[in-house]
Order: sequence, then C-alpha cells, then structure tokens
Amino acid sequence: MGKKKIHTEEKATLQSLVGPSTYGVWVNMLKILVPGGRTHRLAPLVAGMLQYAAEQAGQRSRSGPRHGSVAAALLNASEHEEDGTTGGDLARLVERLFQDAKVKSKRVDRRGERYSVVEAAIQEFVRWKSMPWEQE
Repeated sequence: MGKKKIHTEEKATLQSLVGPSTYGVWVNMLKILVPGGRTHRLAPLVAGMLQYAAEQAGQRSRSGPRHGSVAAALLNASEHEEDGTTGGDLARLVERLFQDAKVKSKRVDRRGERYSVVEAAIQEFVRWKSMPWEQE
C-alpha cells in the first residue's frame, strides 16, 4: 500500500468542491462587494457560500468525507468549536477565497480594534449548522 495523501494541501480549495464556475462567481462577488461592504452583511453572504459548499460535500461524501479534506472541514465545522481545529482548516479555505478575490478580510473598527470578515462568516456558518432544522 502507498502512503495516504492528506487533502489539506495548499491547492485544496472550495473550488475543488463547488467547481470553477460557481467559485468564479463567488470570487467576482467578493471583488465587488467586500471593499465597501459592511461586515454584518458580508458574513451571512460568505456563510451562505459555505452552506452551499457543505451541501455539495454532503452529497459527494455519503460514506463520510476523508479526514483532512475540504469536505471534512465543512461538514465538521461545528463539532470542534472549542479547540479551533476545524475552524482553522475552514478559515484557511475562506481566506484563500478572499485572496483569490484580491480583497482583504482583516479590518479595523472605529475604536481601532482588529477583526476578520472570515471569522465572522465562519461564526455565522457554525450558527446555521447548529440550528434545529439542520438536525433533520
């Protein structure tokens, strides 16, 4: 038997899950919306993108996603909230989306405190995943 590949490679992106067409639309949306967009509006938008990607992952991974895959990062997002392991994998994927769109995810509020649109989006996504209707 050969060595097992770990699928959290630098090249593994949301694009590998949703396809180049959908990913391209997301990149174009972020290019246009992020520079002047408000975080409380952008976070649910990006969380919706993650929700779509999670649905795609669920359809492709009926027997369960491979450990370390993009699908695993999405499907397990709410399971390891306290230790941040899955959140870190997911954050890298969403940061890559922002990088591909050539927009910044880090911001500073009026009081000079730093925050991240990516972190806000992941929090929103995890909140959606824990809603009762998602447990059906």
